[in-house]
Amino acid sequence: MARSARAQEEIRRFLDIGAVQVAELDLDGDEAVLRPGPGSPPVTHGEVFVLVRQGGRPVGTLLARVPEGADAKSVLAARARAECAPAPAQARGPGAAGEPPYTSVVIATRERAGQLARALDSLLAQDHPRFEIVVVDNAPVTSETRELVERKYAERVRYVCEPVPGLAVAHNRGLATARGEVVAFTDDDVVADPRWLTELTAPFAADPGLGCSTGLILPARLTTPAQVLLESHGGFAKGFTPRTYDPARPPGDEPLFPFTAGRFGSGANMAFRTAVLREVGGFDPATGAGTAARGGDDLYGFVRVLTQGHRLRYTPHALVWHHHRETWRDLETQAYGYGAGLTAYLTAVLVNRPALLPAFLARLPRGLAHARTLTAVRETEGGGAPGDHDVRTHPWPRRLSRLQRRGMVYGPVGYLRARRALRARGKGAR
Repeated sequence: MARSARAQEEIRRFLDIGAVQVAELDLDGDEAVLRPGPGSPPVTHGEVFVLVRQGGRPVGTLLARVPEGADAKSVLAARARAECAPAPAQARGPGAAGEPPYTSVVIATRERAGQLARALDSLLAQDHPRFEIVVVDNAPVTSETRELVERKYAERVRYVCEPVPGLAVAHNRGLATARGEVVAFTDDDVVADPRWLTELTAPFAADPGLGCSTGLILPARLTTPAQVLLESHGGFAKGFTPRTYDPARPPGDEPLFPFTAGRFGSGANMAFRTAVLREVGGFDPATGAGTAARGGDDLYGFVRVLTQGHRLRYTPHALVWHHHRETWRDLETQAYGYGAGLTAYLTAVLVNRPALLPAFLARLPRGLAHARTLTAVRETEGGGAPGDHDVRTHPWPRRLSRLQRRGMVYGPVGYLRARRALRARGKGAR
């Protein structure tokens, strides 16, 4: 079928998007240290996406252009000092006191040994005092993952095989084998900042009522149009302001709280108090990548913990660098999957906790009005996280918005299909 003129124009504009360098800039008084992002070459002239740190801790991002022949560090430091507010003294929040608890880091993977090795190397470099790493090999086709772990990481990483496909199933297997007081989850396509695990888990030591924590996700590379476009409209970042979500004190700016789980964080950077996550039954196995539901397993976990009365803490100081998908087709798949995962997780929550339905319906009218406002802003201006410097430089394609809406219509159907598939698999195993 021939594409419409509008679709052809969107594709043309997409292909015109140029690569952007990724860098880190650490400000300490009058001094500045400029480093390339993980796996990136040294910064030269051209467009640069910059993570700004103060004393090593993330405080903001900016998009800047370094003129040819100019000193990149001087140009970027001047922009950062003018546009990124200093970190407030209380920014560390409740995680300031106490040693981080013993933590199990679970990383689910499937046939991506090269990416997994990069992620494991960054996890083994963490400054957290006490942690273990568990690799869950989900429905493997080959033995590459097991061989990698046994050959390179045998003494430092535990290998577990989960034959049933699905990210939630794999995470539940990791949860079942976890030995830590806290269980953290990340993906095989990230590079973890050396202080990631400490920053993500320290709040549990300070707040006994904390059930979950999430952190900041930034792009590791912006070399393809798809990667640049996604990050230009917010990516996975949730801003640079620490925030605690407390079900006893619902936030006024979240009309659908706690059902607006996408605001809390993402599955590539989350941790739970192990006993709490086990108490709520872990993740719904009919959600997540690798199932007909397409996603939503992380959002399900957030809401289940909050609706049990536990708090959730977002901290931008817990940073992972994510390797975004690289092609237009990847973006189409991602947009549809996000929409499907959103309504699939809501369906899962209401199926597993039907008592929450009256609360959800009571919040729905204001929540829908709020969502329409946000969607309109995203399509016309972009969707950066609150508090970030505006780096939205490319129009968001309407086709991706339409795909996301189609996914939302499909999500409940996908979830029910995934449940049926799990039941059929269980019967076949008996």
